[in-house]
Amino acid sequence: MNYILWMLFSIFLSVPSSANFNFTRPSGFKFGVATAAYQIEGGWNVDGKGENIWDRFTHTSKKIKDGTNGDVACDSYHLWRKDVELLEYLGVDFYRFSLSWTRILPNGFHNKINKPGIAYYNNLIDLLISKGIEPMVTLYHWDLPQPIQDLGGWINPKTADYFAEYARLAFALFGNRVKTWITINEPASICVAPYEYNDGAPGIISPGIGSYLCGKTVLIAHAKAYRIYQAEFAHSQQGKVGITIDSGWAEPRHGNMDDQDAADREMQMSFGWFVHPIFSATGDYPLVMSHRISTISLMQNFTESRLPAFSDDEKKLLKGSADFLGLNHYHTWMVSNKQYPLNQVSFDADKSIRKETNSSWPDKEILPWGLIKLLTWIKTEYNNPLVYITENGIGDTTGNISDTKRIQFLEEYINATVYAAKVEGCNVAKYTVWSLMDNMEWTSGYTIKFGLYQVDFKNPAKTRNPKTSAAFFKGLIMK
Repeated sequence: MNYILWMLFSIFLSVPSSANFNFTRPSGFKFGVATAAYQIEGGWNVDGKGENIWDRFTHTSKKIKDGTNGDVACDSYHLWRKDVELLEYLGVDFYRFSLSWTRILPNGFHNKINKPGIAYYNNLIDLLISKGIEPMVTLYHWDLPQPIQDLGGWINPKTADYFAEYARLAFALFGNRVKTWITINEPASICVAPYEYNDGAPGIISPGIGSYLCGKTVLIAHAKAYRIYQAEFAHSQQGKVGITIDSGWAEPRHGNMDDQDAADREMQMSFGWFVHPIFSATGDYPLVMSHRISTISLMQNFTESRLPAFSDDEKKLLKGSADFLGLNHYHTWMVSNKQYPLNQVSFDADKSIRKETNSSWPDKEILPWGLIKLLTWIKTEYNNPLVYITENGIGDTTGNISDTKRIQFLEEYINATVYAAKVEGCNVAKYTVWSLMDNMEWTSGYTIKFGLYQVDFKNPAKTRNPKTSAAFFKGLIMK
């Protein structure tokens, strides 16, 4: 469907644009901003912190666009008080940040606990609370301890137990003050990006096999952490535990059945892969995913499906193992059917879809109708679960103080979120901007800027300066 037809269709569906839907904060709706430990903290080997896979990857590979690393980054390990000042200025309801596993457990295992790392997070949490800012804490944002990676990392099922032990310690240390926990951020970025596309740590390529083994371990790790919280901490701490999954929206390129089926496969096999086992009424992988991969695997002369099955006990462990669904959203794609060679072993070949943008879209980066469609799809597919948008934002290559496009993006996507909640009845209760400040954007290094605050990385003081979007976001929160 071209853009003009989509616009006519969207009017019929009452999908708004920022011009005809004015923002009014729903009752109880909360706003925040997000960061991740590796991307901002720096202090990569100080005060007892151990090595993680992104430390190793950035130091030994040549895969970072500008040849940089996160050794210092925004230096938030030393400048955390300044970070809280930025948050206080914005007036956010909550701050989403992640714990560095190896800052707390330097080798990843419970036998060695690092007191300076614990003090760092205690100080940050206490200062946030004193300023009326709720801490939303992610346990794992991609920085696996290197000693655990040396044992196979997320390919090794035992890693789920190591993660569960780490989660139990974090709940015990911080759960008296932290009431919103995210176990794992973006399983697809952990499993698909590196193992399928060689994009990021640990730098191991295993398309169509390693990615699926990783996915199962990550899901089991999440579920084990959730069950620990429910059994040991929920009664006394009264918190919520969820998982964050990233998803674009897949729009059929044409109205034919092939493209409609392709768009559905994209949603089921990319998003549903990690959401269906937890939030669906049936549990397990989406049927189209398990059936396709099993069938193609046998046609490729594998003796069993490349997608590792869940046991009955694992299905029970997973089903219902979240109090909310964290949603990261950045893209909308036109999706169509694509044929791959039968002998190609990969996630892409298993899905057999093509993703592209539409030349008739006036701006390929600002497509808020895609978020509305995604939220309504989640509502229908998973019985309207509680959703927190845990990341949404737009990057640029300049990092200029005047960032009018980011303002436009935020206005339209926040309007879309509120519309989905108030008009479509989607159970979405929080919106989080990525990111508080410019930071180390993984394999892109410092070439992409997502922050509401500009960071002068050439200055040893890592000076933070508000962009025009910071003032806009502050004003919106105050409405």
